[in-house]
Amino acid sequence: MDVILLERVAKLGQMGEVVSVKPGYARNYLLAKGKALRVNEANMARFEAEKAQMEARNLETKKEAEKLAEKLDGQTFIVIRSASDAGSLYGSVTPRDIADAATEEGFSVDKRQVVLMGAIKELGLHDATVVLHPEVSVTVTLNVARSTEEAELQASGKSIQDLAAEEEAAAEFEIQELFDDIGAAGVEDFGDDAAPAPAAESDDD
Repeated sequence: MDVILLERVAKLGQMGEVVSVKPGYARNYLLAKGKALRVNEANMARFEAEKAQMEARNLETKKEAEKLAEKLDGQTFIVIRSASDAGSLYGSVTPRDIADAATEEGFSVDKRQVVLMGAIKELGLHDATVVLHPEVSVTVTLNVARSTEEAELQASGKSIQDLAAEEEAAAEFEIQELFDDIGAAGVEDFGDDAAPAPAAESDDD
């Protein structure tokens, strides 16, 4: 199906371009979202008549998006989730969760603007793309942790595996210290009972 784009669509074309797409994609996405019109005489005439207005509106929304992008790009948002000791989440972090976290920090982000390369199912730092405008996108980081303290440690560069290894090492150290203390106490007790006998007097005296 041939359609004329009313705005830039990633990997498809710019505003005003006529492109061929699959009928289902056209009907369910491009036409339904108001991103394109079917190519026919009436719609082409309509586009030409409204083109200047569309371009002006697009430029205005793009400027607003760029202002927000300057503040939002590179931001890190903490998302607290339950997870196993190995770091696997009980569930996953969704675009809605990311949008909510950004909104709580004062950014106006809709879940439909968030693009994930894949489901987030592990603790750690994960990147997500926020599409503020067809021509303006930014990258934000999700710090997924079980607590704010854990999030701070992850932000410093430590992974959940590093934290687990440190906790295990600390536990082993405490156990070793306990055994050392017990051993030292035993030696002290044994030392009192086994004090060396005084040297025998010499027959020469």
